[in-house]
Amino acid sequence: MTEMVLMLNCGSSSIKFALFDFTRESLSRTPEWGGKIGGIGGPAPAYDENGGPARSIELGGERPYHAALELILERAHGQLAGRPLAGVVHRVVHGGNKYFEPVRVDTAVLADLKRYIPLAPLHQPFALDAIEAMLASHPGLTQVACFDTAFHHTLPVVEQMLALSWEAWERGLRRYGFHGLSYDYMSIALPERHGELARGRTIVAHLGSGASLCAMRGLKSVATTMGFSALDGLMMGTRCGALDPGAVIYLMEIEKLSLEQVGHLLYHESGLLGVSGVSPDPRVLLQQEAREDATGERVRAALALYVRRIVREIGALASVLGGLDLLVFTAGVGEHNAAIRERVCRDLAWLGVQIDASANAANAPVLSPAGSRVVVGCEPTNEEWLAALRAEPLLRAA
Repeated sequence: MTEMVLMLNCGSSSIKFALFDFTRESLSRTPEWGGKIGGIGGPAPAYDENGGPARSIELGGERPYHAALELILERAHGQLAGRPLAGVVHRVVHGGNKYFEPVRVDTAVLADLKRYIPLAPLHQPFALDAIEAMLASHPGLTQVACFDTAFHHTLPVVEQMLALSWEAWERGLRRYGFHGLSYDYMSIALPERHGELARGRTIVAHLGSGASLCAMRGLKSVATTMGFSALDGLMMGTRCGALDPGAVIYLMEIEKLSLEQVGHLLYHESGLLGVSGVSPDPRVLLQQEAREDATGERVRAALALYVRRIVREIGALASVLGGLDLLVFTAGVGEHNAAIRERVCRDLAWLGVQIDASANAANAPVLSPAGSRVVVGCEPTNEEWLAALRAEPLLRAA
């Protein structure tokens, strides 16, 4: 009988879901069914599935997140049509310096994972809340956690260390890296697309509302821009990226912001939104950059800083790799925003990066012209399938 697996990607106000068939010889990369519930906890939650239009739903009561989970499970069981559900796979952002492989979650593992909530406060609590709710309501259902930090466990120690005391290192203050499910997927997809070239000096740019870069050699992570937290590295939609810690001290000591206020500022009011004052979305900003007023000036500054940070960090990672063979864009902005890709690649011409304008406009898999010293690609990511793939052995053993 066909066995199915449900994958959940839980955010603060949304849950993405996908149902995969486990009985095929190789796990299909296209889910049999999937979608998203957005706006959880807000005035207008919405539900969509299989790419259809979003429609309003009611998530009444004091626990709308749990109501959303139950709705997904109810709809999933309708899709099963009597077929067994092998288990549920969860994207969990942080596995600390302990969890480098998928793990079956019970109450003890759940309690362990809660220790990492301070390291990923925007993401960790919601995945764990979903797991905890399902342990209570469906105790016989196997649940597996797959970690965004796991792919980066191959980082050399020199890339993991922070320039703090040795005792801080021993307490776990180190650079972990994130977006690992996306980069792990690239370690599979890029050799399929580019052959042996992908095993060389590769940089993947995961550019979405959160953003990071990963330098890969031999399809393994050797350096990345996000570090101890998901605030580090590139400028993002609402997050600041790398920031002089003295600025944080100044905000608290001189401007008298509380710890909570600083946290909110750095996570929710910085990045493209903070600089532009308009939007965290590059698409919106590109539509307004021609404005000849103060808003237009801020929008242009935000876009320029966004591109500059990407270019600067690609240059830094290329120096770690000793050169660059393959540059790949992925995630929402990376896959769909030709203007941002063009500006980044224009400023990397010194490194041998070129793109063809027509290929770039079409979001083609290969953006660079024939003979380009650096091959430039655009590759859709597939974190849901990757998590299901990595969890498959645990689910089959359950």
